[in-house]
Amino acid sequence: MTRILVVDDDPHIRQLARHYLARQGWDVLEAADGDAALAAEPADLAVLDLMLPGTDGWQVCRELRARGDLPILMLTARGATVDKVRGLALGADDYLVKPFDPEELIARIRALLRRYRIASAQVVEVGAIRLDRAAHAVACAGHDLVLPKKEFELLYELAEGQGRTLTREQLLERIWGYDYPGGDRTVDVHVKRLRDRFPEARSGFRIRTMRGLGYRLEVVP
Repeated sequence: MTRILVVDDDPHIRQLARHYLARQGWDVLEAADGDAALAAEPADLAVLDLMLPGTDGWQVCRELRARGDLPILMLTARGATVDKVRGLALGADDYLVKPFDPEELIARIRALLRRYRIASAQVVEVGAIRLDRAAHAVACAGHDLVLPKKEFELLYELAEGQGRTLTREQLLERIWGYDYPGGDRTVDVHVKRLRDRFPEARSGFRIRTMRGLGYRLEVVP
């Protein structure tokens, strides 16, 4: 059973989270402060508040990340961009600001669990292509190909999230980093190169432009 650790000093938040997470069939662990979070039993994902008594959420995030590849969703009332950037820089995977919609919390947890399960295998197959992240290897219809590093990473992100729209900002941050001096145009250029390399008829997928948003990889029927 999937085990979720909810770390928050507000008992009402923990109760709300437990109610909705348990309805998904997930086992829920609770911690009211940072020290209890670090002493908790191993979990598959952590929902972590930043403002905690004792050891704060920043330090908890840092230590949990140092222990291994644990998905971390920061849940906090602090919505300033600088706090989001700091949390993500420390190793958090996503950020949800209070007050939150429980259904959005569930959706974000599902997305993180799905992403980590795919990433742990390091292999994604979509259409006629197979991507092996560990080996940085690509095969299309059984033929091995060589891709530049950034094109590989972009294709892997899109394939891993097939059916979901990824914004240009998300792709830019995940692949080029938060401090990359280039703009969204970089993503557009690399998507065009991937489209040229992988025609729909041969690859079995398409990269759709979602106007005003970003891109979505879809399997061709």
